[in-house]
Amino acid sequence: MIETLSISNYALIDNIELTFRPGLNIITGETGAGKSIMLGALSMLFGNRADTKVVSDKSKKSVVEGIFDITGYDEIGRLLSENDIDPMDRQLILRREISPSGRSRSFVNDVPAPLSLLREIAIRLVDLHSQHQNLLLADNSYQLTVIDTMLDDKEIKKEYAAAYDAFRSALKKYQVARRASETSKAEEEYIRYQLQLLEELNLQPGEQEALEQERNLLANVTTVKESLGQILEMFDGGEYNILTMLRQSEGLLDGLDGLQESEQLTERIESLLIEATDIKDTVEGINDRLEADPRRLEYVEERLGDIYDLQRKLSADSDEALIALQQELSERIDSIDNSDERLKQYATKAKIAKKHAIELAERLTEARRRVAARFVEELLESATPLGMKNLRAEIEITPAELSPTGADKVDFLFAFNKNQPLMPVKDTASGGEISRLMLSIKALVADHVQLPSIIFDEVDTGVSGDVAGRMGKLMKDISRRIQVIAITHLPPVASKGDVHFKVFKEDTDTTTNTRVKQLSDEERIGELALMLSGDANNEAARQTAKGMIGNFECGTLNFEI
Repeated sequence: MIETLSISNYALIDNIELTFRPGLNIITGETGAGKSIMLGALSMLFGNRADTKVVSDKSKKSVVEGIFDITGYDEIGRLLSENDIDPMDRQLILRREISPSGRSRSFVNDVPAPLSLLREIAIRLVDLHSQHQNLLLADNSYQLTVIDTMLDDKEIKKEYAAAYDAFRSALKKYQVARRASETSKAEEEYIRYQLQLLEELNLQPGEQEALEQERNLLANVTTVKESLGQILEMFDGGEYNILTMLRQSEGLLDGLDGLQESEQLTERIESLLIEATDIKDTVEGINDRLEADPRRLEYVEERLGDIYDLQRKLSADSDEALIALQQELSERIDSIDNSDERLKQYATKAKIAKKHAIELAERLTEARRRVAARFVEELLESATPLGMKNLRAEIEITPAELSPTGADKVDFLFAFNKNQPLMPVKDTASGGEISRLMLSIKALVADHVQLPSIIFDEVDTGVSGDVAGRMGKLMKDISRRIQVIAITHLPPVASKGDVHFKVFKEDTDTTTNTRVKQLSDEERIGELALMLSGDANNEAARQTAKGMIGNFECGTLNFEI
């Protein structure tokens, strides 16, 4: 639940701090006193967009901070851990800061956090119900959400959601494969033509480089043989050559008996002689087999020409690219040849997944029908005493297209007068009737949700008198299960509170500020008297206020119409 709410430098609020309690927290005040400003600050704390216009003093930042008791709400602890934020003992601290320049920063337990995390936390902490949300009652998706909230078997909805996701995934794979097959078949003739060219060329890895080397050699065979002949002459030709001089050096060393290093030098010269002889033999072998071969040169040139031509034609920059393209085209042809069989497999999987999703959707529909019947009974029991004695209701569940929420369309139908046909709420209800219906629905839903707090922003608009008292009692009933914060202009509602805050404006020499005060028992009587008569000192109104508070606290108020 919400423990404290601190707001500073926000619109007309210079600095306020509210300490809320379990049960029913009442907030009253004149129109324009600043109640909506407080809600705006709170909604900003829950991830709504920040507006720099709310920063009243441009020399400092605006700060909104809330401290929440999350004892027993393990899901929030898991959410914090998933975002690398250490959970505190039992408290959660949310803070939002807006600088005068417009920069907004958000924190969770004093750790910087994205707004998306604040929103994720908020939907697990508070149901903020404003007057505008009464319009949701006419929205079919909201009506479906209400029914699903009250499902006894929550797992069926999770099972269906998983089955629907599996069906959509299988269907997407089939559709992608079908489009790819259609595209490939449209290009099949050209693909087969390209593959034929590559298969006819029959290029081998490294062949282009080897041919280019061979071509260079064949084109310059005369020059090469001349160079090889000169090398042979140096090694073993004429009177002074490398081999002859090495042998002579070896003989001279043999005659130096007194030289200590002669044996080592002789071994080294012998190694050189062996290596030089091997070089001479290798060069001689190359020279012997190397002959000018115009036919071979012509073949090499033609083969390289074919390779270069196909590289240009197929926009390939190397022989490796041509070989890779041949492999790719071969696989595409294989895919085309087998695409029909694969498509059948994908289609079969999609049909099986859809059948499973439909089966679970039917189970979900039956579960919703059971809830709808019970919900109507409980709603009539809760709403009829709120001045709607002729209220009739029916929840119509009709088939719809398979969707993430199932295969149902839900319509809440109401009649508020005798002999009136059942119609959608937008076609038949007044503003006050919608307010009472929404409060009754919230009361029923509160038994099924795991939310610590609910905030009612003038949900009692459009009602008065005894009906207002009944609505206050209903809020009080809800507050026995979860914390309720109610902003109201109605004394019968305000009198039911466990704690009462008054919002008012205070003028200084230069500014007007919004203030909030928690009322004492005596001050509370004065506030109710003011709401009743316009005069906090009106003795008759004060006695009525005392009676409203005392009778309710003693549980003796008569709520019969």
